[in-house]
Amino acid sequence: MNGHIIGVVLKEAVRRALAAIRRQMISFEVTQKDGYSGKTMDDVFTTADTEAQEIYLRMLRECFPHCGVVAEEDSLSIEGSDGCTAYFTVDPLDGTKAFVRGQVHGVGTMVALVDNGTVVAAFIGDLHSRVVYGYRPGSDKVHMITDLDVVRELEFKNPFVPGKSYVLLRDPPYKYSTATQVMLDFGTFGNYQIDGGSIGVWMARLWRREVQAVILAPSAETPWDSSPVVGISGKLGYRFLKPNIVGNGWLEFQPGLSRTVYPRSHDTMIIHENDLPQLGIGW
Repeated sequence: MNGHIIGVVLKEAVRRALAAIRRQMISFEVTQKDGYSGKTMDDVFTTADTEAQEIYLRMLRECFPHCGVVAEEDSLSIEGSDGCTAYFTVDPLDGTKAFVRGQVHGVGTMVALVDNGTVVAAFIGDLHSRVVYGYRPGSDKVHMITDLDVVRELEFKNPFVPGKSYVLLRDPPYKYSTATQVMLDFGTFGNYQIDGGSIGVWMARLWRREVQAVILAPSAETPWDSSPVVGISGKLGYRFLKPNIVGNGWLEFQPGLSRTVYPRSHDTMIIHENDLPQLGIGW
């Protein structure tokens, strides 16, 4: 199918999911569920998650009936049919705990299209700013689209300056590897910030160049989170690095795309390819 049509459908699905989530911001029901960290019943989902996922499923199954779907709620996994190898990943409400707390940031929704190990399309919607980030199949650009359909291409700017740049974390430094802690202590970056909530909205701070790098602590990789983040980051020229267990440096790696949840045992730094020469920590 035409890449433009796929892009239109996915953007509309994101917008409808955001509208459904907004309708439940005041009144929703919360249910405990198993998390992905090996702990029991340490996560939650809401009626907003469920309604948003139903919207995605209805649109994707109607418009792309032969494609598979992997979605977060109910650990949904639908195989492709008639020889179709492509599948969609869906995170209906990204940042559910932030949503339950009533945060005015860090809540979103995400969808991606994966085929033959490549994320060919991805869209992320920010609930509170009503901005959608993403790209369609065949496009070499990632756009930031407001609810008024003002479109801006995301571009590299604010390059990394040793000792004067920011790195974004999701956890306190003690939860990271020695390699990360040494880098933070050494002052490779001027400072760090800690923020949580939606991984997609969190990553958008890097894509907009508010910060020059992000670092993730070891965690479980889930396809509905990984696919859109890997897709948009790669399209914009970002590289994925992990600590070098032999020395004190970092090694580039290509994150895997899986239909199932799997553990990631190392820190992951995401930084633009143009900033690699300035980082200077011994590749």
